[in-house]
Amino acid sequence: MPTIDELRILQALPLDMKIRRTQQRIREWVGYYGVDDVYLSFSGGKDSTVLAHIISKMGLPIQKVFADTGLEYPEIRAFVKSFGDVIMVRPKMRFDEVIRKYGYPIIGKEVAERVYNARRCISSGGAMSSTTSNSQDNFPVKAKQLLGIGGFFSKRYDFSKWEPLLDVDFQISHLCCREMKKKPLQGYKNKIYATMTEESFLRQTAWMKVGCNAFDSNHPRSAPMSFWTEQDVLAYIKAYNVPIASVYGEVVYDNKGQKYADTLCDCGGKLCTTGCKRTGCIFCAFGAGVRGDDRFVRLKRTHPRQYEYCMEGGAYDADGLWKPTKQGLGMRHVINEVNKIYGKNFIRY
Repeated sequence: MPTIDELRILQALPLDMKIRRTQQRIREWVGYYGVDDVYLSFSGGKDSTVLAHIISKMGLPIQKVFADTGLEYPEIRAFVKSFGDVIMVRPKMRFDEVIRKYGYPIIGKEVAERVYNARRCISSGGAMSSTTSNSQDNFPVKAKQLLGIGGFFSKRYDFSKWEPLLDVDFQISHLCCREMKKKPLQGYKNKIYATMTEESFLRQTAWMKVGCNAFDSNHPRSAPMSFWTEQDVLAYIKAYNVPIASVYGEVVYDNKGQKYADTLCDCGGKLCTTGCKRTGCIFCAFGAGVRGDDRFVRLKRTHPRQYEYCMEGGAYDADGLWKPTKQGLGMRHVINEVNKIYGKNFIRY
């Protein structure tokens, strides 16, 4: 199995060597499954655009497939359609329906999953083992175990910080990605993704189990850019003059710490974009509590109609849980409740 030290060595490689290793992983994947049975999961974001460029330069006619969730920036969707050779698939549920059924995507995927499972344990009476004594007093203990408090994961990450989320008046869930993106793409096997390990602990953990190419997985997938960093992606875009969606603006060096006209980002001498730093689903709050994240502040300025739908609306259902309404997703209330716990500007909007 790959190790964290091996990952750090790969992440430190110069860009030209990373490109060659990525090409090698792609050739291995295509050689195993055949070019006609491989698909590129193409989001229209800068990472998948770079991967599409690498594949194109290799002369491989790999079909792109795009999950048209309705949650992307309009510029991203227009950019994807400009390629002309992209299969577009749609989810069966709207985003507001997913939230009503499962809950809001908030904090991060791993935290949301743990909170979701812990709250289900509490509401259902808990999945107690036969050796556990009978009482409701044990349910919060089981919920804490599901949240990761006092268990194995608490040694790597202190989940006790998120225990107050067990009591908020809205549901929290990790399942939006499954419903909006994964399920629509299920019919397209052996996909190649532009995901990178630096984006999350979960992706780092997955890489350490299988490396870039998961041939033996129940759901085979390739992530040939796993060991890249965001700086590598931006450097590649500049070096090869790769067109990216207009919502990103330009890729620039912020050598003087200056702030560009349409960004709150102070890149401190690194490569950055003058527009959005990341795109993805515009209403998603995963990672929005990271210091310096300004996705909702930017959305208010650049896409006021989408911002209003995101923040406005919402009402309590018969069970006293906050849910989206026809008027909007009600994220203002969700963010305010989270900010009451973690600080006024924990999630900025």
